[in-house]
Amino acid sequence: MDFPFDLNALFPERVSVLDNNLTVGRKANGRPDLQLQITTVIDELGKASAKAQQLPVPITSAAKLQANRHYLYLLKDGEQNGGRGVVVGFLKVGCKKLFLLDQRGAHVETEPLCVLDFYIAKTLQRHGYGLEIFDFMLKHKRVEPDQLAYDRPSPKLMSFLEKHYDLKNSVPQVNNFVVFSGFFKSRSGTPPSPLTDQGMYGFFGPTEKSSPQKVRGRDQTVFTNGKRSGTGGAEDSPLAIRTPSGSPSLSTVSFPQCGILPQPRPSPTHRAPGAPVPEPLLPAQRQLQGKTHKTVSSRPGRLPSSPHCR
Repeated sequence: MDFPFDLNALFPERVSVLDNNLTVGRKANGRPDLQLQITTVIDELGKASAKAQQLPVPITSAAKLQANRHYLYLLKDGEQNGGRGVVVGFLKVGCKKLFLLDQRGAHVETEPLCVLDFYIAKTLQRHGYGLEIFDFMLKHKRVEPDQLAYDRPSPKLMSFLEKHYDLKNSVPQVNNFVVFSGFFKSRSGTPPSPLTDQGMYGFFGPTEKSSPQKVRGRDQTVFTNGKRSGTGGAEDSPLAIRTPSGSPSLSTVSFPQCGILPQPRPSPTHRAPGAPVPEPLLPAQRQLQGKTHKTVSSRPGRLPSSPHCR
């Protein structure tokens, strides 16, 4: 793609990297005419890319580049067009927060570096330019191809990735992004399991990540009137009961082996003659008893953000 001005004056390197400042080197700083020419180049490249992908509107423009923390890699051939140079193509990358599904179908939250737009002029395709600019980006960002997420990759891009980087086993997603099987393996950290890491509720609240002996010892502590009585005993040991202040003390008793939960009280119609009416549960007891039915909602795991997005 050629322009009526000297591209070598705008882009001194074969591959130039532009960010939200829309400047390459020091020449464009404080030069409104050069800034306008750079804006024209980016806008025209965005339109050509949208047309090639049959998109209704361009996804790359100078205004969008200025509004986001994206990077645009522009490749030129400085000897064409009478020595003024031509633009061969561009590659745009940036970081996005995504909710993805791993190989097990678990939701994970991550913020990887994403390939957002990739275009090589139609008359210059199949000359190795796409591989040149993509390899330049990988070295510049120090990232591997399977660590990237790809936004709406075209069939041509998918064939390109399979041919040059052997990326062919993609993990199905519900959004427009494509990631490959190495994406989750190459990133440090693993998403937590909803059952093991999110915590479970026992009789007296969330269980601790400890040995079964500690859990049993803790659960053998009885609460009365909202206070804890003593320390947890060993397995099959008697349970100490603390009575409310002012009440006569009770001797140490052993609960039946069926469990520590209170057994259902008989209904008033089935009480033996002369039997005392059972006292209602104290508020603290009802609150503790209600915790046995509390469930834990699983939250999506989270993968660490890419170091290129910090």
